[in-house]
Amino acid sequence: MTDRQDQLAAVYDAVRPRLVRIAYAILGSHAEAEDVVADCWMRLVEADRREAVVDVEAWSTVVVSRAALDTLRSARRRREEYVGPWLPEPVVERVDVAAIDPADRVTLDEQVSFALLVVLESLSPAERTVWVLHDLFGMPFPEVAATVGRTPTAVRQLASRARAHVAAGAPRVTVTPAQHDSAVRGFLSAALDGDMAACLAALDPDVVLTSDGGGKVSAARRPIVGADKVVRFLFGILATRVAADELTLITVNGRLAVAAVRDGRVDSVISLTLDGDRVTRVDIVRAPDKLPAP
Repeated sequence: MTDRQDQLAAVYDAVRPRLVRIAYAILGSHAEAEDVVADCWMRLVEADRREAVVDVEAWSTVVVSRAALDTLRSARRRREEYVGPWLPEPVVERVDVAAIDPADRVTLDEQVSFALLVVLESLSPAERTVWVLHDLFGMPFPEVAATVGRTPTAVRQLASRARAHVAAGAPRVTVTPAQHDSAVRGFLSAALDGDMAACLAALDPDVVLTSDGGGKVSAARRPIVGADKVVRFLFGILATRVAADELTLITVNGRLAVAAVRDGRVDSVISLTLDGDRVTRVDIVRAPDKLPAP
């Protein structure tokens, strides 16, 4: 590397985590987000050879956002042929969750939670990109407009529609990390004890369970709706496919979740979304390509 490339690399390494979060929020796939950000580095080096890039973070944010938007448009077409429901790729950390104080936990980014990524799937690629850049990462509308190639007026309209969709899908009652952790621990304990009544009491009557196997492993092909049906489905899994000693607590995008671990590999990830003190969504990711390697 030249001295200039060393300087660029130092700056890029500092802004890279934010770029990955932006791309991940737009795409819902951490692997694809990493690819977009890696490609941006190569483009930055090439652009800087032609003319010095003064503001690396601003330049890279635009390039990463545009590339993520293009990737999302292509991905949406592929997802139309996906076998069963498509869920975002979780960021899984296998840590000693028993030793973590929820008030002190350092997360990937509380704003890019798994529950939020699920809600963002209801947006069009343009709506999602505009909402992520403006509402999530604070980019001014004129800069968002230049990034996505729309007028400021059009961008404001996209943001307004996106906010309405996000508000409709997001929990109405704020749940603290401590409340979330308590609910997840209680739900897992009830499941391991075979206490269907306790599990049922933890669920919202209209809870939705979605299972993503990617067509490669067993999973429900359609969402399951209703507390009774969801509990019976979960207990059916426990009775036929998952042993009690395979279940463990993990973090998914910084929030406590449950994993089934077999032979040292995460086989399934179960993420719970709460609205107040009730579970409103149960999302199960089993697609091997979306889970961490051993």
